Amino acid sequence: MANAIRALAMDAVQQANSGHPGAPMGMADMAVALWGRHLRHNPADPRWANRDRFVLSNGHASMLVYALLHLSGYDLPIRELKNFRQLHSKTPGHPEVDLTPGIETTTGPLGQGLANAVGMALAEKLLAAEFNQEGDGGTHVVVDHHTYVFLGDGCLMEGISHEASALAAAWKLGKLIALYDDNGISIDGPVAPWFVDDSARRFAAYGWNVIGPIDGHDSGAVDAAITAAKRSTDRPSFIVCKTAIGQGSPNRAGTAKAHGEPLGADEIALTRQALAWPYEPFVLPEAAYAAWDAKARGAALQSDWDAAFARYRAAHPQLADEFERRMAGRLPVNFAQIAVDAVIAAHTQAETVASRKASQLALEAFTAALPELLGGSADLTGSNLTNTKSTPALRFDASGAPNGGRHINYGVREFGMAAVMNGVALHGGFIPYGGTFLTFSDYSRNAIRMAALMKQRVIHVFTHDSIGLGEDGPTHQSVEHAASLRLIPNLDVWRPGDTAETTVAWTKALLNTDRPTALLLSRQNLPYAPKSGLDEIARGAYVLAEPAEVGLKKKAQAVIIATGSEVQLALHAQQRLAADGIAVRVVSMPSTTTFDRQDAGYKKSVLPAGLPRIAVEAGVTDFWWKYGCAAVVGIDSYGESAPAGVLFQHFGFTAENVAHTVLEALSKSANTKERS
Repeated sequence: MANAIRALAMDAVQQANSGHPGAPMGMADMAVALWGRHLRHNPADPRWANRDRFVLSNGHASMLVYALLHLSGYDLPIRELKNFRQLHSKTPGHPEVDLTPGIETTTGPLGQGLANAVGMALAEKLLAAEFNQEGDGGTHVVVDHHTYVFLGDGCLMEGISHEASALAAAWKLGKLIALYDDNGISIDGPVAPWFVDDSARRFAAYGWNVIGPIDGHDSGAVDAAITAAKRSTDRPSFIVCKTAIGQGSPNRAGTAKAHGEPLGADEIALTRQALAWPYEPFVLPEAAYAAWDAKARGAALQSDWDAAFARYRAAHPQLADEFERRMAGRLPVNFAQIAVDAVIAAHTQAETVASRKASQLALEAFTAALPELLGGSADLTGSNLTNTKSTPALRFDASGAPNGGRHINYGVREFGMAAVMNGVALHGGFIPYGGTFLTFSDYSRNAIRMAALMKQRVIHVFTHDSIGLGEDGPTHQSVEHAASLRLIPNLDVWRPGDTAETTVAWTKALLNTDRPTALLLSRQNLPYAPKSGLDEIARGAYVLAEPAEVGLKKKAQAVIIATGSEVQLALHAQQRLAADGIAVRVVSMPSTTTFDRQDAGYKKSVLPAGLPRIAVEAGVTDFWWKYGCAAVVGIDSYGESAPAGVLFQHFGFTAENVAHTVLEALSKSANTKERS
């Protein structure tokens, strides 16, 4: 069984002339123990709700999981392994969720797979506490599975491994089992000169159940270790498996040469001899397929669960329906009305509050109606305002049982929070959201990118979105972050300007089943901007005020585009210009990413051709030129430490300066027309 993995790994990497054969060859016996004797899964239904989750955190070893999926009976035929790392194959260089059946998360950036696994294990634990039932009607267990993760030295070197592992222990995730491929080799060679951690003691210090070191090439020893780990119900388990990278290769085993390059035809021939493996490339004996085949066992496991769920439905029909809805990611049938009511309430009340407070007001409505909303903050709850009456703090008792809370104190762990949320979303059953300051989105960025790549509904609440936070100074004042986040494909970015826009932003985030969302919110209060309608906010940009609304019965001569806290500046500038007979349209653009997806006709109706456009946002100016702007009022330096009002004046975010900029743009436009 193990040699079948080794053969497929070295053959696929050799054919692609690219890849990492060493780790799959070294972890093959570990895989035999886990996949062959413990993992509960059904190759015929990779999305079965109660399957065990398997995460390959050291994703460069992708041929390990591709071989396992092929051998155990998933829809991954041998031709896909022959197409390893080729265009449009189902076997890319690193595992990708929703591309290859059986892959639970996209891994590659080391350490994040471990953090994803922590999120999956947390989701399992919370769903089990919510849906499993004991009482007079009998015991009904419908959520009961483990999360397994393979990881390597590189994962443990990454700081995120500390953030996520500390949380796993704090949450007492007994069904999380990590198997550490301790081979001591990375791309640069033996890791001893730069990786001297005592990993076993490190994880013991967190509070994990540590097993080993054991011989990772003894599948019986690994089997016994996993069996022991499964008995630890209140602590996650960390199994240290001593292995040799490239196991089986006479000249490459235990060397960096086995890590990230093909073994070469000559070495592969020697390896086949050493393994007594007489088969041609990509040819496997029927005995190997028979030993690995998990289809019958998987069908039986799922059939037993289906029968148990049928009994559960008979005893608890409403809970069964709710479980299926949540795992399918469907919002409640009345969500549209809930959202409409929330937006209308915001519009009717027209409160002057910070958009971070507007976010909390929207969350009060949504968390009360959506039990799947699982919130949190990276030690800034009182600043991010991510908690609500419906989301008490999540806590665990001495035995590890959760208290039913739905707001997580992640501690100062922005990256870990973001990656854990990805794991929660991937598991299913919850819509995770978490808060921190916008400037700290840099810490989270790669996990945000991974959520966008994986098309996961994860919501980031980023408050203190500009120099408007004031005295904390440039370390905390976001300047480039809004533009930077907008560069991430498939990430929706909203910077709302009042309570109605904020509530719409939340609505869109909850409806975004195939993309994450970043909400950029102010610390300072923002007056409500009167508006004639609410429907077009959801399109990302809309006409907020025409010249007629400030007393000018003439067509607009220019368009001011503004976001967030600068919408009010645009409106005040419009009034000042109107006093001089200059007619201006004000466009609020809370989401450039959403607006960019609209049809050409709508875009033209909001931003008519031939009118100078002036963008106003308290951030870098480069982003805005793509809209054909004649001028941008922005900030292309870092901020300063001073009260917010002083800073806005200092950096030119005043109605006077915006009006002056419009006049200059109109003058340039007129001169250009005269010359032409």
